Amino acid sequence: MPVDAIILAGGRSSRLGGVAKASLLRDGRTLLQLAIDAARAAGGRVVVVGPEAGTTAPVRFVRERPVFGGPAAAIAAGLDALRDGVAAEGLAQVAVLACDMPDAAPALAAVLDAATAATGADTDGWVAVDDSGREQSLLAVYHREALENRVAALRASQPSGDLAGVSVRQLLAGLVLRQVPIPDGGSADVDTWADATGLGVVTAVESPAPTASTTPTADPEERLP
Repeated sequence: MPVDAIILAGGRSSRLGGVAKASLLRDGRTLLQLAIDAARAAGGRVVVVGPEAGTTAPVRFVRERPVFGGPAAAIAAGLDALRDGVAAEGLAQVAVLACDMPDAAPALAAVLDAATAATGADTDGWVAVDDSGREQSLLAVYHREALENRVAALRASQPSGDLAGVSVRQLLAGLVLRQVPIPDGGSADVDTWADATGLGVVTAVESPAPTASTTPTADPEERLP
């Protein structure tokens, strides 16, 4: 069964000095292209929430409202884009993938296998979990209706009517999620230049990575890709 996908690629990359993660290279391909290739294996449409960029695949680019509004706002924008012109009987599940995990393809495949093999209606999503027990909510497959219902409820509760500043934890609150073990390293992400070096990721000009603090500036879950 095909599954649509939302790729989050519009963060500030503050711990990389503002260098867009989507533009970084791994073995000659951008992190964005690696994410798109992983998502296309799901067989559905792919929406990238972030600035338009060169890609070899047919994808739709959109931006969250407001821009840099956070990952929950980005997921909401992706859902809006997938809903455009689609009948109610559209695909029941949607994958969510941050663009900063260069080895995510096998991990996403494992999560997709678990989601598509599931029966019954007692699960709202399938979330990758690494061997240390850390969940990665931005490497997951969700029931579209459950996710859209949460987006609608949160929009109604916000004075601004949007999801700016809403956390992914808030977005997923109340959903029944199943953990899916993934291959080692599948959810390793690029938050700092040290991460990039460890994962073999370089800048587009292949220059030495700038020196930057590796001290987190926010809860890691709330970071944007």
